[in-house]
Amino acid sequence: MSKICYTIFTVFLMVGVAISGSDPTTTPAPAQKVSPLILVQQIPLPGVAGRIDHIAVDEKHKRLFVSALGNNTVEVVDPVLGRSTHTISGLDQPKGIAYASDFDQLFVVNDGDNSVRIYDNALSLRKSISLGHGLDFLHYEPSSKKIFVASAENGGEIVVIDPATDERVETIKTDGEPEDFVVEASGSHVYANVPKANNSVESVDRKTGEIKKWPIAGVTKNVAMALNEADHRIFLVSYKPPLLVVVNSQTGQEVTRLVTGAWCRDLYFEKSRKRIYAMGGQGFVSVFQQLDPDHFELMENVPSSIGAATGTFYVKRDRLDVPVPATGVDPARLLEFDPQ
Repeated sequence: MSKICYTIFTVFLMVGVAISGSDPTTTPAPAQKVSPLILVQQIPLPGVAGRIDHIAVDEKHKRLFVSALGNNTVEVVDPVLGRSTHTISGLDQPKGIAYASDFDQLFVVNDGDNSVRIYDNALSLRKSISLGHGLDFLHYEPSSKKIFVASAENGGEIVVIDPATDERVETIKTDGEPEDFVVEASGSHVYANVPKANNSVESVDRKTGEIKKWPIAGVTKNVAMALNEADHRIFLVSYKPPLLVVVNSQTGQEVTRLVTGAWCRDLYFEKSRKRIYAMGGQGFVSVFQQLDPDHFELMENVPSSIGAATGTFYVKRDRLDVPVPATGVDPARLLEFDPQ
């Protein structure tokens, strides 16, 4: 190559590098990993001490309700304003909690006197229903417009309350004391974690009362549960070892299991992204992605805080809300995560 040609070639090469803004001799930097959850807000819960249990969403009035079990209160939070707006006092160990949006009523398990307390939209007490000992998880099922409550009474049962009448209307018998449970919207089955019955998942047909028991091998204390009804998948988390276990809701066969955070008491399946959020009390939220009904992967263990073992998803705000108990010098607060 002549000196003139070489010079022209060098000029063109330099111009090309300048236009592209990169050095052709270097390897492009890898794209930065984006976390599936970004912490966007911490809302103080002033004066709240002790264990925090479950949380409920009132999307119609843009409120969150936090069962402050150790404080014997329910804290009412406005996430838009970013502050606590009201405290419901006079409770004794509040646990399970749900807002029945079709009736504008708040339902709270009051474990101290074995009752479920019902509050109106203004948060005044309407009624207290005695349901026996060992009450814990409580859910509102919008399809049937009923409240379901886990109870240890009579060896284990799930009690159904009709918010239209504030009366007990049905009892679903389980073979052992249920922990968390899920209710089919399109079918007649209730699926419950029953750790004292050989760490089983129980499938109960509400029409016939038939109980199918599906033991989960090699785990103890399966507590939290969620359901992907469209794909017939039950999700549960065990305490020891801390595992997310996926079960076929039609056959009871285990699909897969993945390591997750310890001491998880709330599990949420987000339909839009097909993600599972496991709130781990050891200090992080485990985020799992469903690739297809038989394959799942851990996206990331996102830091939260020690003791933050419960939470729920606020669909209209597209936020994951995780309450955190007071520890040491750190006050109680509510963490809001933005999914990415």
